[in-house]
Order: sequence, then C-alpha cells, then structure tokens
Amino acid sequence: MKIAIFGAGNIGGTLETRLSALGHDVSVANSKGPEGVARGADLVVLAVPLKAVPALPAGDIGATVVVDANNYYPGRDGRIDAIEDGTPSSRWVADQLGGANVVKAFNTMNWRSLLEGGRPSGDPERMAIPFAGDDEAAKGTIAELIEALGFDPVDAGRLDDSRRQEPGAPVYGANLGADATREALAQQ
Repeated sequence: MKIAIFGAGNIGGTLETRLSALGHDVSVANSKGPEGVARGADLVVLAVPLKAVPALPAGDIGATVVVDANNYYPGRDGRIDAIEDGTPSSRWVADQLGGANVVKAFNTMNWRSLLEGGRPSGDPERMAIPFAGDDEAAKGTIAELIEALGFDPVDAGRLDDSRRQEPGAPVYGANLGADATREALAQQ
C-alpha cells in the first residue's frame, strides 16, 4: 500500500519505521514540504499538530482514507472554537479535509509503545488500539493495519464517538488490552 505521512515527529516517524518494515511504500512530509506527498496515496496519516491541518494540501488528499493520529492541545494548537464547543477533533479534521474518509487511530498511546509494543495475536500482554470512523471500508483498512502492527483493533464507533479517545478519556494513554479498552470506551 502507498502511504503518505504528514509529520516526521515521534508518531509519524514511528509509523514510517513500522509500516515500511511491513513492506508498505511510505513517504513522509514535514512542514517544509507537504506538497505532492499525498498524490496517489492509498492512505494518508496525519501526525501533525491540529493547528497545521488547515494548511495541508487538501486537494492532494481528496477522498483518500485519512488516519487522524492527532490530539488537540489548546496550549500548543491555540483555541479551536469548534472543538472547544464540543466538536470531536477528528470531526473538525474531516471538515477541514472535505471529502476524506477520516478514521481516528494511533492517538491514544505513546510512540514507544507503538514502536515496541506489538505482539502476536493471542498474547496476553497484547495491547489494543481503538479506532473510530464513519466509513466501514476505511475502518476495515485501519483495523488490518493495526492487526499487522501487532495490536488488537477495537472499533470505537463513528467519527463523532472519537471523543472517547481524546486526551483525558479513560482509554487515553492507558495501553490496555482489547477487553479493557472496550470497557474504558464504554465509560463515556
């Protein structure tokens, strides 16, 4: 699969390493050169501060499957009124990238867990990664990637349900197994 990653920081760089090792064709863009990276990509990963999303080349992203691995931190991103007023950050991202099939994933764990935490299916120490989105085919693609990386994919619902994965939610930063992740998601 051809994958474009916006963001060369900890999450973006870790996903580049892990997805490349699985045989995917991965390109990474940083803030200095995002143009053209997403053209022809099967999947786009956003691992940039939310404040950078409006400046991304939305025309290149089009109707591509987009993984939103971002988190909203007002101190870093500035105030985003829609999010402050209750819109889940991933819904806001989808609104900025009109037409993209956004799936929230890879935002609840530290990059070290993502790099080193993958385990075989059935391993009692295997962690789960929740994902949420509106398009079932897009969610299926993300679930397959999560599984291939050595984590249990846990469907967290629709894109508007992705607020249950945001900072401060019980699942955020918890590095839980699949059953415990479902329980944590249900607490909200």
